[in-house]
Amino acid sequence: MSILANRLSRIKPSATLAVTAKAKELKAVGKDIIGLGAGEPDFDTPDFIKNAAKMALDNGQTKYTNVDGTPELKDAIIAKFQRDNGLEYSRDEITVGTGGKQVLYNALMATLNPGDEVVIPAPYWVSYPDMVLLAEGEPVIVDCPAEAGFKMTGEQLEAAITPKTKWVILNTPSNPTGAGYTKDDMKALTDVLVKHPHVWVLTDDMYEHLVYGDFTFCTVAEVEPALKDRTLTVNGVSKSYSMTGWRIGYAGGPKELIKAMGKIQGQSTSNPSSVSQAAAVEALNGDQSFMKAWIEAFAGRRDLVVDMLNQCDGIECPNPEGAFYVYPSCAGCIGKTTPDGKVIETDEDFVSYLLEAEGLACVHGEAFGLSPHFRISYATSEEALKAACERIQKACASLSGQARAVA
Repeated sequence: MSILANRLSRIKPSATLAVTAKAKELKAVGKDIIGLGAGEPDFDTPDFIKNAAKMALDNGQTKYTNVDGTPELKDAIIAKFQRDNGLEYSRDEITVGTGGKQVLYNALMATLNPGDEVVIPAPYWVSYPDMVLLAEGEPVIVDCPAEAGFKMTGEQLEAAITPKTKWVILNTPSNPTGAGYTKDDMKALTDVLVKHPHVWVLTDDMYEHLVYGDFTFCTVAEVEPALKDRTLTVNGVSKSYSMTGWRIGYAGGPKELIKAMGKIQGQSTSNPSSVSQAAAVEALNGDQSFMKAWIEAFAGRRDLVVDMLNQCDGIECPNPEGAFYVYPSCAGCIGKTTPDGKVIETDEDFVSYLLEAEGLACVHGEAFGLSPHFRISYATSEEALKAACERIQKACASLSGQARAVA
């Protein structure tokens, strides 16, 4: 008899973490690998944030804190929500976890009963469906193709909602596509949600500040205040402040839900790192002007990658509004044959070919729920991105035969 729990059979390992680990393994044995799988800014954490952590250490802030966040960090989060989103919360409506992933996990574990449904637009971040399954819920996947801007419409949302629906998860700008919901896009969804009082909304706003051009970020409770009492607004410091390893995520939501999430956290990890919390206070309260240069750099990288990918035979790459990902289609490569005689049958075959033939690591679209695509993170140097895109161009040019129509 196996010691493993049956619930493990419902989930699979994170594809993004697996690709990153594989790239590191190949590099360690001397392979020339360009890894574009990790969703992690290459910029260092700003010095003023690191200095706050050093000061916290010097001041002895190395003990347990409140399970779901220090008062100082909660106050900084309250100020952030008011400043950036026009949302007002009290301390007992704020929770802090060990990264945004834990906050999402706590919410689903605290609310889902067996059979409860969670509407998830696809492409989606790889962990959403598996966290729902682990909490004994049922993911309801809504396909949002490139022709629709990778965004769910009000009509699609209406069709997906049933009496069993507990949550809708919305991520804007999106991982993996970088697609962002405009205020009009969001209003079309909130108009539907207002009509279904049993449905709660979980917004993943982790890439809020990483938007380009004239795109303006908005979040659900900001667009429709009537939904605030059944919305959990999730965010964190990982992406916008390049603090992925510090592991601080947070959320604002109704007191009853926040208390329940704290109960889950109290019996799992307890409080996030005290030093990381002190750093996050400074990140949220400090000078935000450094982001301007980062955003300009990301926008330049995006433009480079989109342009070069669209020069590849068989690749079509939309131009995303935010985050630091592109989600190109490789439909024009499906059915073609590699130089060593293998037929590209799926997007997973395509990214395996890129890794084996050109030493390029990225994530196949099936992991994000919409094929045939692949995800590239452009959170790395222009030099590496240019070299990576040249390798993709070479790999695509080396394929032979005719592409097969993809259903």
